[in-house]
Amino acid sequence: MPASYDFPQDLTDAQDELRQVRADLQSVYQRVPWSAEPLDAWETHESAWRESSRPASPGWGPQDAAEIAWLRAREVELATVIVTHAYWSRLAPADVLAARDALKHHHEQMADASS
Repeated sequence: MPASYDFPQDLTDAQDELRQVRADLQSVYQRVPWSAEPLDAWETHESAWRESSRPASPGWGPQDAAEIAWLRAREVELATVIVTHAYWSRLAPADVLAARDALKHHHEQMADASS
């Protein structure tokens, strides 16, 4: 049975928000054109080892670019809060990796517990 950790609320809140920010960022990336800047369409040469192509990209609009910049900055802030949290200093160095993994999956355990 995996070890149980008593994570502080602010740490689990930061992890939950980080997961949501990453999901939001992924959603925006799926919505916007493939290139941030306007670029012409392209194809690999016929003798390339792997064929690839992209349609022309109009680039990201200012609103999309601002949203992506904000989400990226928030992702870095939250990751910093999590990694530098004082909770980790309470654990033996050998236990930090397992605890960090447990934190990443605590939402699954919470969902299972409420079922």
